[in-house]
Amino acid sequence: MKRVAIIGIQGVPARYGGFETLVENIIGQYRSDDVSYTVFCSSKDMPGKQTGHKGAMLKYIPLKANGMQAALYDIAAMTRSMGYDVLLVLGVSGCVFLPVVRLLSRAKIIVNIDGLEHRRDKWSSHIRKFLLFSERMAIKFAHTVIADNKGVADYVANRYKKEVQLITYGGDAMQTPVKQERQQEILETSGIKNEDYALSICRIEPENNCHITLDAFSRGENPYKLVFMGNWQNNEYSRRLKARYCNSANIILLDSCYDAEILYTLRKNAHCYIHGHSAGGTNPSLVEAMFFGRPVLAYDCVYNRYTTHGKAYFWSNSKQLQELVTREDLQGDALQQTAREFYTWKKITKEYERLY
Repeated sequence: MKRVAIIGIQGVPARYGGFETLVENIIGQYRSDDVSYTVFCSSKDMPGKQTGHKGAMLKYIPLKANGMQAALYDIAAMTRSMGYDVLLVLGVSGCVFLPVVRLLSRAKIIVNIDGLEHRRDKWSSHIRKFLLFSERMAIKFAHTVIADNKGVADYVANRYKKEVQLITYGGDAMQTPVKQERQQEILETSGIKNEDYALSICRIEPENNCHITLDAFSRGENPYKLVFMGNWQNNEYSRRLKARYCNSANIILLDSCYDAEILYTLRKNAHCYIHGHSAGGTNPSLVEAMFFGRPVLAYDCVYNRYTTHGKAYFWSNSKQLQELVTREDLQGDALQQTAREFYTWKKITKEYERLY
């Protein structure tokens, strides 16, 4: 039995982002019987404080998992994980502590460095410098480094001259069919009709280029509405965008939702999916969208080109996006085939267990 401690997420059940989605699935139905998980969670972010989830044990740290407390949160979890066989660290925030962990623990340390956190626009210059230093510590002191996108793997190879394990995300967990009557009910409640809308789902942050997407649908005539789901009260950026576009006739703003039936229905019936992420490696929301066979209109960056194997439609500004949406030759079948070949959770789970 391999005892694996997972460090660095808000917690499960997944209610936040990509790493939470990853953990939700690797501890799930495809997990081997000879792997035992303990997931460290934030009692500030997960007030329910379940003792277990999908067979994994949950332990709580009384700090927030994100923002200014993130590094301390990760370090606190590391100090409580010294007796485990494997430490799976998701993100680099607390990796400044890895030299100490290497001295005090015999555990195998595996770090998924995420999507180059120090390049995100939301951080100040001081925080970016700290995150870059943490990244260096992760690369130097982890036994194994995981990149979730070839763009990130190439960055590590070029900057640090170190080989990494490339493991992406799965996207097939959202494929449980929903009855047609229920789909129609969800669409009517949301104020939309089948295939008369473009869909975008993400955290409302600058590097996800939400402002460009919204601008593209607020200008001139457009045959499709934009349904945009996100955390619109999360920060000044998101609140400002909501105030500006909430009354636009062609735009429907929905709050974040984790209901599988609603997410399935919105993706299944969309004309196309718009993905504005410019950072973060392989984004689970993009991979999940690919499984539905709808055209994907993605921000033009190396991560999105690698994830979609170049089979999406790419844009860099609102004019390009506006022109793409109105094209009549958009296709998504090739993306769906790529997703089925490369992005299943069964495959991803086995790749993580191989490293343990």
